[in-house]
Amino acid sequence: MATLNPYLTFPGTAREAMEFYRSALGGELSVSTFAEMGDPGNEGVMHSRLDTPTGLSLMASDMAPGTEGTPAIGDAITLSISGGPDDDLRGCFERLAEGGQVTMPLERQMWGDDFGMLVDRYGMPWMVNIAGEQS
Repeated sequence: MATLNPYLTFPGTAREAMEFYRSALGGELSVSTFAEMGDPGNEGVMHSRLDTPTGLSLMASDMAPGTEGTPAIGDAITLSISGGPDDDLRGCFERLAEGGQVTMPLERQMWGDDFGMLVDRYGMPWMVNIAGEQS
């Protein structure tokens, strides 16, 4: 089955952000640096991938060497996690919110699910939907 994986770009904070996401979501993190790929001394993240125990995959890198400016973090992407009450999504929401800002509390919505939104400490917006969970 094909999957869609979010790929995030950071202005030099990819390793820190991905380690935070691993602490919040669990799983295995692999990181390759620009130095490992032939740019000596550049410890920026060329590619990283987090594979969580629940089957989620999140990929990220720092901006490529020579790239000007700062990526417009959060302008065109929101990360969304959906699952059932047994998937520890409430815990994920709480951990992702540490150092960030909850923009909509995780609570029962009119469609019957618990849903909340936050912006994490790295400026990435998240939506969490827990199907059929009782508040």
